[in-house]
Amino acid sequence: MSDTVTLKRTLKLPSLVIFGLAYLTPLIVLGIFGVIASETGGASASAYLLALIAMLFTANSYGRMAAAFPVAGSAYTYVRKTIDGRVGFLVGWATMLDYLFLPMVIWLIGGSYLQAQFPGVPMAVWIIGFIILTTALNIVGIKVADRVNLILMSFQILIIAFFVVLSLADVFGTHGASGLFSATPFTGVNSSLVAIGAGAAIAAYSFLGFDAVTTFTEETIDPRRTVPKAIMLIAIIGGGIFVVVAYAVQLVHPGGVFENSDAAAFEIARRIGGHLFGAIFLAALVIAQFTSGIAAQAAGSRLLYAMGRDGVLPSRFFGKLSPRFHTPVLSLLAIAVIGLIAIVMNVATSTSFINFGAFLAFIMVNVSVIVFWAKERRAGRHHGVLLYLAGPIVGVLVIGFLVTQLDVHAITLGSLWLVIGAVILAITTRGFRTQPSELAVDEVEAG
Repeated sequence: MSDTVTLKRTLKLPSLVIFGLAYLTPLIVLGIFGVIASETGGASASAYLLALIAMLFTANSYGRMAAAFPVAGSAYTYVRKTIDGRVGFLVGWATMLDYLFLPMVIWLIGGSYLQAQFPGVPMAVWIIGFIILTTALNIVGIKVADRVNLILMSFQILIIAFFVVLSLADVFGTHGASGLFSATPFTGVNSSLVAIGAGAAIAAYSFLGFDAVTTFTEETIDPRRTVPKAIMLIAIIGGGIFVVVAYAVQLVHPGGVFENSDAAAFEIARRIGGHLFGAIFLAALVIAQFTSGIAAQAAGSRLLYAMGRDGVLPSRFFGKLSPRFHTPVLSLLAIAVIGLIAIVMNVATSTSFINFGAFLAFIMVNVSVIVFWAKERRAGRHHGVLLYLAGPIVGVLVIGFLVTQLDVHAITLGSLWLVIGAVILAITTRGFRTQPSELAVDEVEAG
């Protein structure tokens, strides 16, 4: 292939927004509803609203960086270009938490709902079943097409719409029109700012992937304008869906006490729509989790392969493709083994663990914008203080607050992961004296 071959710019704003929303998997708001409601004492709408505010500031920063560096990007790329390659390495290492452990969380949520429907079957059976099936499909090279993603997203939106309508109808039938307007989904039952913050730290999991459209920058028409708009629209539309759904469902079930918080929405689905709708909802959630698991595992394996190919990880293991299937089989199997951890994890801790890496990346993207603004100013080029300085500073503060609200076990595990990355960086850079090898994170297609 010639070195002059480049990606073709064909994507416009609607295509990017649809891709981003599909990657978010909107149905996940119901998948973790019980966990957030329990954490906040029934103030799930406030948790999602706080998470949305945090994401909007960070979405602005991603947009600023995408405009400044219109190449296939990521938090790692932006930090490397504006601050330092060594700091970028650590940010890239932190984002690996998303790539490597996100499939585990997806399989865990799907298993939790199936176990709630079929309590006689151990959770481990469902999780192992998810792992075996998705790994087998990824090994032979089956990939969910963009068109299938669009169909799946449309199906999810339809189920969400039915869920909201049935929820409001249930409340109307019980309390009348006045029951549809209540502050309880925002204030909760004996809730507090700390509890809402803890819930927001988990709710942010639903937003993971809003920045994924930056990987398509080189295939986008007029990326300096289109990509920032797409990122902001994805965050606003996705966050709006999350807040509305949380509000409606919390009206049906005020407070945060559930028999099984990991599968609370399934019980609510059966209450508002009967066993038939409950079964449809369960099928929709399992399908969404299954396809998300395929995409997440594929993306993670490609990251491991890229790192192995570049010598950042052992090339003999991670840098190999199957001669038969032309897929990184060993990397896929490594993620499958990591997924087995789901058997001994719960949804709250596992989502917090994933969010640790995402939050660190979000903070550093905001910092990158500030550093970029300062460098540009010294060079005589001036950018708006509101978008390039004030907004990112608020983003750092809000995300920093969410970090303090993460599960203590997640913070411990995330910090340990970061320490391991620092040790690897020290070894590969001769005591931080040289620049590290590039992680090739930019080459990973998400979804």
